[in-house]
Amino acid sequence: MQNLVRISLVIIFAITIFSCKQKNRQQFDQEVVENIQLESTILGVSVIADSLDVPWEILWGPDDWIWITEQKGIVSRINPTSGEKKVLLNLTDVWMKRTSGLLGMIVHPNQKKYPYVFINYTIERENQYYSRLERYTYKNDSLMEPLTLMEIPGGTGHNGSRLAFSGEDKLFWATGDVAKEGNAQSLNSLNGKLLRMDFEGNIPEDNPIKDSHVWALGFRNVQGLVVSADGSVYVSEHGDAIEDEINLVLPTRNYGWHNIEGFHDQEFEKEYAKLHNTVEPLYSWTPTVAPAGLDYYGSKKIPELSNSLLLTTLKGQALHVLKLNEDGQKIVDEKIYLEKTFGRIRDLCISPEGDVYISTSNHDWNPMSDPDPEDDRILRIARVKKAVKEPLKAKDTDLQVAENATGEVLYQKYCLACHKPNGKGVEGTFPSLFNSPIVSNIDSLAPKVIYGSNADIAMPAFGFLSDEELSKLLNYVRTSFGNNADSVTGVDIKSFR
Repeated sequence: MQNLVRISLVIIFAITIFSCKQKNRQQFDQEVVENIQLESTILGVSVIADSLDVPWEILWGPDDWIWITEQKGIVSRINPTSGEKKVLLNLTDVWMKRTSGLLGMIVHPNQKKYPYVFINYTIERENQYYSRLERYTYKNDSLMEPLTLMEIPGGTGHNGSRLAFSGEDKLFWATGDVAKEGNAQSLNSLNGKLLRMDFEGNIPEDNPIKDSHVWALGFRNVQGLVVSADGSVYVSEHGDAIEDEINLVLPTRNYGWHNIEGFHDQEFEKEYAKLHNTVEPLYSWTPTVAPAGLDYYGSKKIPELSNSLLLTTLKGQALHVLKLNEDGQKIVDEKIYLEKTFGRIRDLCISPEGDVYISTSNHDWNPMSDPDPEDDRILRIARVKKAVKEPLKAKDTDLQVAENATGEVLYQKYCLACHKPNGKGVEGTFPSLFNSPIVSNIDSLAPKVIYGSNADIAMPAFGFLSDEELSKLLNYVRTSFGNNADSVTGVDIKSFR
C-alpha cells in the first residue's frame, strides 16, 4: 500500500513538473516581443534580462545559466528561464574608458576537472594601461584565487579581448593592436595577435612558433572569436574606414594589418602578401558594420542556421547569419536580421538546445540612439509554433554604396556612426560638426578627411573615395549642422591629394 502511495506521489510530481515546463514554454510564447520569419521556421524574440550595464561577454555555462561580464567590472550568472541574476565577482581595479574595462570571459565546460574561469580586463598602473588576463577558480558560487596569466599594453581602444579554448587544456586570447602602428606585425609585441597558452599562462610545446605565445598575427581589433566543433578558428575584426573582416585563422599566418585591409585587391597589397605569408579574409564589409560577437551554429533546432557563423554588429545593429560551405572554408551566403530593432548588439551565445541569446550594447561609449528604458538587455531567439507579431524578415545585403549616392547617403555610410545623425558627435571623443570652424575651412578639412588623423582619437583616412564622392560628402557636411560654407568640386579635392 505504501509503495502504491509512493508511486502515485512520484507520478503526480512528474506531471506537475511537466505542467510547469509547459506553462513556462507557453509563457515564453506569450512574452514574445518580436517574431522572425526564416524560410520555413518562425522564431520568437523575448527578453530574459534587462537593466544591465554593457554586457560585453555572454556565454552558456556548464550549469545551464548564462554567464556575463559587464564592462564596469561585474561577473554574473543569469538564469535563462527566470532571469534571476547572481553576482560572482565585482572587480575594483578595472579601468574603463571607451572600449577598455572588463571585456572577455570564458568558463571551462568541465568544471570538475578544471574549475576555472578566465577573464580579460583593463587596468591602470603608474599612468600606464594594461590588458590583464586572469584565471579564477569557481567555488561556492564565487570566483576566487585569482592568478594573473599575462599582462600586455592596453588602451582606450583596440584591446581585442575575446577568449576561446584550444582543445581541453589550452587557451586562445585575441588581442588588439591598441591603435599603435607596427604592433600587429611585430613578433616582439603580443598586441594584434591570436595567442595560445596553457592554463598557467605558459607557452605550450606544440605552439607553431617555438618559444612564442603567437599563433597568428596581423590583427587590428578582434571582437569575436569562436572555435567550431571541427577545430576551425574564426574571428571577426574591426577595419578602419573600410574592410571589416571575418577570418579563418591558421597557425603562423599573417592577416595583414596594417599593410593590407580586406582582400588583396591593390597592387601594393599583392606585393606585400607575397613576402609576408598573408591570408585573405573569408568575408569583408565596406562600408563597415562594426562586427562584434561571433559564434558557430551547429544545431539542427533551427535548420536554416545550421553550419553558419552567427555575428552581432554594433554599427550595423543587427544579427548576421553567414552560411558556410561544407568544409567551413568559405562563406557562401549572408542574411541580416533585426537590423536597428534593438540597437547595438555586442555579443551572443547558443544553448545546447539550439536557442540563440544576444546582448545589446546601448549604454556603451558610442550609442547609435537613445537607449531603451530596459537597456541593456539579453534576448532569447527560439523556435515557436506561430507568430504573435508581424514577422520580421531578412534584410537584403547592401554592402556597397551606389555610384550615384548623394552626400547625405555617403555621410550615413561613413560618418554617422561617429558624428551621429545630428552631427554633434560624442562629447570628449568624436568632435561636433555643428557650426565647426574646421568644417568651414576646406584647407584644414580636406586633408584631414583624405589622409586621416593620428590624434588621440584617430580619424580614419577616406582617400579611397573618389574626388567626386568626397566633394559630395564634404558639401553635405559643409551645408548641414549649422554650417554654411561654399561648395567644392572634385577638381578642388584633387588638388589636396
